Amino acid sequence: MNLNKIVFSIFLLTLFSSIELMAQQRKYVNEYLQIGVGGRGLGMSGSQAASVSDVTSPFWNPAGLANVKSEMQIGIMHSEYFSSIAKYDYIGAAFPLKGRKGVLGFSVIRFAVDDIPYTINLVQPDGTIDYSKIRSISSADYAGLISYAKQITIRRWEDRDDIKFAIGGNAKIIHRSIGTMANAWGIGIDAGIQGAIGRWRVGANFKDITTTYTVWSHSLTEKEKEVFKQTGNEIVSRSSEVNRPRIVLGGGRIFPINKKVTLLAEANLDISTDGARYGNLINADPFSIDPRVGVEAGYNKTVFLRAGMGRFQRILKDSDTTGTEKTTLFQPTLGLGVQIKSFAFDYAFSSLNLGDSPLYSHFISIRLDINKKKPTKVEKDINERVSK
Repeated sequence: MNLNKIVFSIFLLTLFSSIELMAQQRKYVNEYLQIGVGGRGLGMSGSQAASVSDVTSPFWNPAGLANVKSEMQIGIMHSEYFSSIAKYDYIGAAFPLKGRKGVLGFSVIRFAVDDIPYTINLVQPDGTIDYSKIRSISSADYAGLISYAKQITIRRWEDRDDIKFAIGGNAKIIHRSIGTMANAWGIGIDAGIQGAIGRWRVGANFKDITTTYTVWSHSLTEKEKEVFKQTGNEIVSRSSEVNRPRIVLGGGRIFPINKKVTLLAEANLDISTDGARYGNLINADPFSIDPRVGVEAGYNKTVFLRAGMGRFQRILKDSDTTGTEKTTLFQPTLGLGVQIKSFAFDYAFSSLNLGDSPLYSHFISIRLDINKKKPTKVEKDINERVSK
């Protein structure tokens, strides 16, 4: 058995043993890592596994990082939720290594509610209220990703084009905290593969391939323990959460309209392995599948319009009193991108549902290329063939 088969066998063994061993673990762990980064990807409803090719790749598919051509590419994003109560931020950087030895990337994600009033000392022992004792705490979730990707070329016969694809991976560090009362650390591994065949694009992202354990430690004061007892809360010193493997499969195609206008369409299947999830269109315990589709129309590689649909759910109708009639909801997205030389601005808009009370989110991101390299003659030839 060759090395590739050994590695693949180990991966499958790890994946399915994790599914069996962790079958009783709860779902919806570290869900802030499912939101997404970058206005382009969010404008296409997260359909990125096959086509992502910039600094945001570590989130959508680390293999896409291999397509970064500038000496350094930087990306940042900011968004706010629930009337600016919660803030979601991202910053990333990518550095191609010398000698075509691959691309190195670093990313940080933060989702937090800051300035939470902490009132445990508001009421004094004598029953009086002292507002000066109120202090602010934060409930913050962080994720740091160290990424690497590399292009692979398989030489074929003289009358055939070479096969080219990219592979990549993330080492993921998770940190979560709730004031001084509790904090958690975790580490995980992601892997991805991406390829192009003419105008077709294919990709797969394997998240948390070895399962990701997040271990909590709690540091409660005696006063906090007393309040916990009075309010019926359990006092714990240590606990853990587990992210089971998640697989995202993607396929897309470029449709040239004319010399200046191109259309990219992509579909993804987001496959979780932690059991049936409420409302998902496809549930086959322990697998649950969330389909997503996105399109991007580009003009002269300068202006981009995007749209997508994802997060489909079958839920009970609010108006149904029998509790049997269901309706299908989905999250629509729209996006706009502008690229001027080495600077790109992307905006995305989404609605959490199409019900009577939809909630809206806005995402703004920018990307900057430093010393962007001009495409080689081979790359120009490939781009010309694809656009015809």
